Order: sequence, then structure tokens, then C-alpha cells
Amino acid sequence: MLFSVIQRPTRNGMNRMDKAKSYRIPKQLVWEAYKLVKANKGSAGVDKETIADFELDLKRNLYKVWNRMSSGSYIPPPVRVVEIPKGDGGKRKLGIPTVADRVAQTVCSRVLEKEVEPIFHTDSYAYRLGKTALEAVGKARERCWRQRWVLDLDIKGFFDTIDHELMLKAVRKHTKEKWVILYVERWLKAKAQLPTGAQTDRDQGTPQGGVVSPILANLFLHYAFDKWMQRNYPEVLFERYADDIIVHCSSEQQAEELRSRIAGRLGECKLQLHPDKTKVVYCNNGDRMKMPINGTFDFLGYTFRLRQVRTKQGKMRLGFLPAVSDKATKAIRQQIREGQIPRRIGQTLESLAEYVNPRLRGWANYYGKFYGSELRKTLELFNFVLMRWAMNKFRRFRVKPRKTAWWLKGIAQRQPTLFYHWQMGLLPAIEQ
Repeated sequence: MLFSVIQRPTRNGMNRMDKAKSYRIPKQLVWEAYKLVKANKGSAGVDKETIADFELDLKRNLYKVWNRMSSGSYIPPPVRVVEIPKGDGGKRKLGIPTVADRVAQTVCSRVLEKEVEPIFHTDSYAYRLGKTALEAVGKARERCWRQRWVLDLDIKGFFDTIDHELMLKAVRKHTKEKWVILYVERWLKAKAQLPTGAQTDRDQGTPQGGVVSPILANLFLHYAFDKWMQRNYPEVLFERYADDIIVHCSSEQQAEELRSRIAGRLGECKLQLHPDKTKVVYCNNGDRMKMPINGTFDFLGYTFRLRQVRTKQGKMRLGFLPAVSDKATKAIRQQIREGQIPRRIGQTLESLAEYVNPRLRGWANYYGKFYGSELRKTLELFNFVLMRWAMNKFRRFRVKPRKTAWWLKGIAQRQPTLFYHWQMGLLPAIEQ
């Protein structure tokens, strides 16, 4: 039995404890939510309880979640706030709920998702089954070839400024489950525990990092942006991944008009466009005329700009294409440095490969999808990291980089599948 402390069900599938509850929440839903939380891993919340700690008394802990949610007495604990550095020098605040709270939020989000998923716009890609960020990048690339102008939108502090009343209005519109509405409101208003240990009240926003936040963010922008665009500008195409939005326009005039109109619309929803990061971009597909305006934008880790491309006939031409962004490249290099591979002299090449291959594979599969030659330049650098490891580990290779390169290349030729980037043909090179 899932929860051994719960009484056995009667013939109609309910037990005496079920009948006494204010809300009917299936126990199976709690169990499935827990399995999803475990699969997603994640850090401990304010109670410092890890998933492993939670599992030490799993049945009783899951029972507590079910019992309190079913009776209407579940009160979310404060969300632990961590600050993540951003590329522009600022910091992004992430909210980390406790393990038990992540289970509760997953229960709620799964119920709400079934109600709202069918109404979402085709070009809304974030946090949706069957939709991916790469699909959004590909669609943006295709549309940049057809329309020369793009409006690159940036909503200032979106997750931190979502209006609670408007959010709850949207939730009430799409669910009759009173417990879903009750707990969404409580999660929105749950206290935040800062890195200093101080706790603060929240009267707006939803924590980025919470399980229920993605579905709430999509629902909010469905009405604040998607539905409004569909109603007022049905001919205008766009891609939206959460609050990252690209709008395709036929002219600079239309792009400027849309910037003004969208700013007004978001203002009605108590959101604000970032005045510096929102921009109009000209998608130059090899036009001879030089345009004295922005010709590049970033979207989901890719930079779109004019690049050289080889046609099927083998000729070179210019096209407006996405490739891994400088920001993403810097992040990859930083992660490689943080791995401290040269210092892992107690490990073998095989154990190093086991450690780094999931990361190399992830970078290659995502950032190598479009204009992969830009990513290859970064992954090639990993061979120099392996050379430094070998020079630290083996005395015969110290201060002998050329000899080390020959040794590493020999291994790559004998075991080309050992490291994932070797499988891409990025073997160690011998400097002349």
C-alpha cells in the first residue's frame, strides 16, 4: 500500500479518512508527484532536508503532504532564496522550496496543467510537453528569413513582478478545484528566506524555481500577451519561451508601433518592458545596403546575426543565422574550469570521460543544433584541458606539450568514442 498509515478503502474506493477530508485529492497523485520530484533532483529548502532525508520516512512524509492538502490545512514553508549571477552583472533570484513543498506544488501543477494546456498558444514553447527551446529557435530562424524586422522584447523582472490578483483571476477562470485556487494563493504569498536568513513577505511575483511557477507564468502571459496579440494582431508571428519573446515584423514602422502598443498592454497587466534591453533588429540576409541599426539579438542561448553559410551547390553566401551566443560560450568555459579536470590526477581517462561526457553531450545536442561550427571551437579547447591533466599526472609529459599531444591523439584514434567531442571528430591537434 502506498501509505501504510492510511486505512484500507471501502467498497466504493474511499475510506473513512477520505470522507472526512475537505478536498478529494487522490493518494496516487501524491505518489506520482513525489516520483517526479525525485527524478528532477534539486537542492534542499529552508529545512535543509534533502530528497535522501525525505525518503528515510517516505510513507509518513507523503502521508503528511496528502493529509494536510486534503484537509485544507497545508501551509507552504518559506522559500529559500539563492542569488545567481547574470551576464549583465546583476543577479537572478531563484526560490528553492522544501522537498515536501515541491511534492505539493507538483500535485497542484499537474491538475492545473490539464486544464490550461489545451488553451495555450502554438508559439508558446516553455515548460510544455512536446515543446522545446530548440524548436522555438528553429522557428525564429525560419521566420527571420521571411520577415526582415524583429522586435526583441525583454520584460523587466517578470517573475518578480507578476500581479497576484490578476494571476488568481486567471487561475479561477480555468479550474473549479477550490483546493488548487487555495494553494496557488498561498504559494504566491509564501514568505521568502533571504541568504542572510531574514524572511520577507511577498505581495507580488512568483519564485523562479518553484514547481508551480512555470505553469503560472505561462498562464499569466497567455492573457497578458499571447491572447492579446492573437486578438489585435492576428497576422503578426512570434515565439515566446516564458518571458523571452521575439516578434516578427514586416517593417521598422510596424516594429516601433508594436513596441509602443505592447508596452501599453503589459502596463495594463502591471508589467514593464525593459527600456534598454527591448530593441528593434534588422534581419540582414545578405542585403548589400548597410543599415545603421541593430543587426543582432540573443534568444535562448543563441545569437542571431549575419553569418557566412555554404549553399548546397558549395558556394558561400551570407544569411541571418543563429549560433551559440558569447554568453553561453563563456558559461561553458566557466563550467569546464569549475570541473578542475587538470587537478584530478587520481582519476583515469575513462573515469574523466564518465564525468564530463553528459555535459559535453548536452552542450553539443543543444548549442550544436544550429551553426555548430561556432560551438566546435569551444569544445576543441577541452583537448587542451586533457593535455594539462596528462602533464600533471605523468612525469614524462611535464613541460612537453607536443609529446603529450601525440600521446592523447593516439588514444583518440584508438578510442574515438571515449570522449563525446571526439565522436564529433574533434581530435587533439599537433601544433607545428
